[in-house]
Amino acid sequence: MTRVFNTRLVYRTMGALLLIEAVFMLLALGVSWWYDEPDSWAFEVSTVLTCLAGVLGLIAGRQAPGRVGEREGYFIVACVWVVMSIFGLLPFYLSGCVSTITDAWFETMSGFTTTGATILPDVQSSTHSILFWRALIQWLGGMGIIVLSIAILPMFGLGGMQLYAAEVTGVSYEKLSPRIAATAQHMWLTYVLLTVGESVLLYHFGMRPFDAICHSFATISTGGFSTRNLSLMEYGPAIQWTVTGFMFLSAINFTQLIYLFRGRPSRLFKDEETRWYSGAVVLGSLALAIGLFVYYGLIPYLQHLTSLHTLWSVFVRTLSKGSFMAVSAITGTGFAVDDYMLWPPLLWAIVFFMMFTGGASGSTSGGIKWVRIGIFAKSALTELDRRIHPNAVIPVRFNGQALTQQTTSNVMAFMFFYIAIIVMSILVFCATGIPFDEAIGTSISAIGNVGASIGSFGPSGTYAEFPMAAKWFMTFVMLIGRLEIFTVLLLFSKTLWKK
Repeated sequence: MTRVFNTRLVYRTMGALLLIEAVFMLLALGVSWWYDEPDSWAFEVSTVLTCLAGVLGLIAGRQAPGRVGEREGYFIVACVWVVMSIFGLLPFYLSGCVSTITDAWFETMSGFTTTGATILPDVQSSTHSILFWRALIQWLGGMGIIVLSIAILPMFGLGGMQLYAAEVTGVSYEKLSPRIAATAQHMWLTYVLLTVGESVLLYHFGMRPFDAICHSFATISTGGFSTRNLSLMEYGPAIQWTVTGFMFLSAINFTQLIYLFRGRPSRLFKDEETRWYSGAVVLGSLALAIGLFVYYGLIPYLQHLTSLHTLWSVFVRTLSKGSFMAVSAITGTGFAVDDYMLWPPLLWAIVFFMMFTGGASGSTSGGIKWVRIGIFAKSALTELDRRIHPNAVIPVRFNGQALTQQTTSNVMAFMFFYIAIIVMSILVFCATGIPFDEAIGTSISAIGNVGASIGSFGPSGTYAEFPMAAKWFMTFVMLIGRLEIFTVLLLFSKTLWKK
């Protein structure tokens, strides 16, 4: 017996998720009321329309079976980001913050996917409520709309296993509890605690409460939307080191963080992906710090014989700046304390390639993820051994366990599609008039959900002048990157839709 597509369940789930979005819109509306800003009506209308759509979805999906199949799971996970972005753009457009639907769609999708690419040339001219909404949609998208909904969907009579499997990042996922809803609750609790902890520290070190909250949203989600035009360039070392630490934590597998907070740090230290990721951060930080020190400290010292005290102060600044930019790049956050496009080409090239890797699976970061890079590298090295010993059975091991052929095939397929999408994106962007080098940077930035690119789209630039067709295509690539390719591509597969 074949099972038909459960349309009512899709309506019901979408309705529930839109009601969740309406609740968060109320928070932005409260900010607008608190600061007595003129765009309150935009949030009021947006909240009412979103709530109405949610109620209609629940009505249309009444008496729907609660079981979520694979087709419904992939369809819901892919479409919910589109639907949430459609309603999420309303405050931007209705308030007049942006003048076109295209720009409102770009800003919203960039927020929900935690890409952090913006079309706003003057962020500080925006109202508090708009800045809060930008930060909030990043925060919702960081841990995942679906992971949040799974924690509360049981109240609507809906199951979440297929939804969780379709949205979770990485090669596999780990349940902390027999009930998937309990796992989602643990992850979101950790997410909230990290956000609160960073907000308190940023406020303690001198950041305004509003900016502290918004920057914490952007940090823990590894999104990168700032409330300041210069990102974090105008803040002192204490704030910059705090953000560096929380960016690093947010790109670790949240399951491992939960075990750490439960007093079981051995799980974290023994995890091979965490070691790969941490090693890359250390090497990248040292490479940038040494390069900046030589370029800005050692060379001027040898040329002009300045004091050792000056040389030491330059070393401290370059270590701080190099560490921050390395962590920001590898986690895909996109915050900046300097414009790396003004650095020597070798250094900004290092930053650019670190953006390509990403953090750990099961985290809020984008990119390929280090578990895939590790498996890919080990598979290549194992193949060399097999060439030498063709009759030997040499499995690929990760975390001390032999990987199945399905796992390695999954990684190889992901790497193929990842590169293929980058190549296709480069061609599309070039066709819209983007220079070749900037097309490469933007393609990798979009699929890796990084935001910052190279050239005119670097840390000091925006996508305001990006061609309209390129903006729509880039948002599609952002979505593919956030859902890690397969969830979106499967919707175009005939096999998924066969009865």
